[in-house]
Amino acid sequence: MGTTVKLALGRRMAGISAIGALALTLAACGDSASGDGDGTTDSTDSSEGSELSGTIAGSGASSQENAVQGWLAGFMEANPGANVTYDPTGSGTGREQFINGTVQFAGSDAALDGEELTAAQERCGGDVIELPLYISPIAVVYNIPDLNDTNINLGPDTIAGIFNGDITNWNDPAIVEANPDIELPDLEIVPVNRSDDSGTTENFTEYLAAAAPEVWTHEPSGLWPVEGTQSGAQTSGVLGVVEGAEGTIGYVDASRVGELGSVAVGVGDEFVPFSPEAAANVVDVSPAAEDATDTILTIDLARDTQESGAYPIVLVSYSLACGTYDSEEHASLVQGYLTYVASEEGQNRAAQPDVAGSAPISEGMRERVTAALDTISAG
Repeated sequence: MGTTVKLALGRRMAGISAIGALALTLAACGDSASGDGDGTTDSTDSSEGSELSGTIAGSGASSQENAVQGWLAGFMEANPGANVTYDPTGSGTGREQFINGTVQFAGSDAALDGEELTAAQERCGGDVIELPLYISPIAVVYNIPDLNDTNINLGPDTIAGIFNGDITNWNDPAIVEANPDIELPDLEIVPVNRSDDSGTTENFTEYLAAAAPEVWTHEPSGLWPVEGTQSGAQTSGVLGVVEGAEGTIGYVDASRVGELGSVAVGVGDEFVPFSPEAAANVVDVSPAAEDATDTILTIDLARDTQESGAYPIVLVSYSLACGTYDSEEHASLVQGYLTYVASEEGQNRAAQPDVAGSAPISEGMRERVTAALDTISAG
């Protein structure tokens, strides 16, 4: 098959309205960095722990929440005078708040679409920075207490059929055939989806559309396209619904699986459970997006890959920032914090199983990210 699906496909413009305050409100994307005479910050100093101080706020993808908690702890340990906050409001709200100037940085599980990018450039007064700093599998999780300690095998068409409402029982022949060694119960399947505008949903529906196009005929979207389903707001809401009833199945960032069971996904002739290594594998075989630049490092994920050992339901969550800030405090803190996130220390911290279990970015990607962060300056 070998086609790729653009990460930004199908993104709805969330509406750029003023949203209630987080910690700080900006009129424009701008605050500066301490540095040399041209107003550019020194990201090397930031990553090595030269102390920064002040306050910045971010919001967005709830998938990043566990990783961000680790990153904030590590960054503020090195910079006791810094106060960096992150509200896991969901990707759509995060992009909206970044665009309207409520926050200084954001996390998004989907790349900015054309309209959003134009609005973000206007807010920033120039370049927007979009960096893939969180790479994680999206786990298809289920709650069947007797089977939560195993991996149920599901092919792409079966997963699509379940979430489309066509396959409704756990002992359906398609599931039984793929799991000859498991005694599947006569139990109703209850699909659970995100109720909010979600980058996790967009990534998941992109996978369904690419890997099972004859079954999943809906356009990829951050808003769930099937009506009348069980749902929950943000990652915690989906988990709450799945955990609350037997027979449920949902999709969440793999760092949040907990005690639930998870699906091994059909790829070619094998079934692949999620892992950081399998997530990194599919990213490695995926090209840069067509409109990527030196500061917009977006990726076209190979959702329908047949690569052995690749887990195709992957979430690449982007960190959004401005190239120019109005205050030195904001520019230096955004640059310093994201430099820490991209550093080997920051990526390895998030990769720990008790933090987020994410897949660290490659050294080549780190070099490109660092070069993009070096362009942040005061306006």
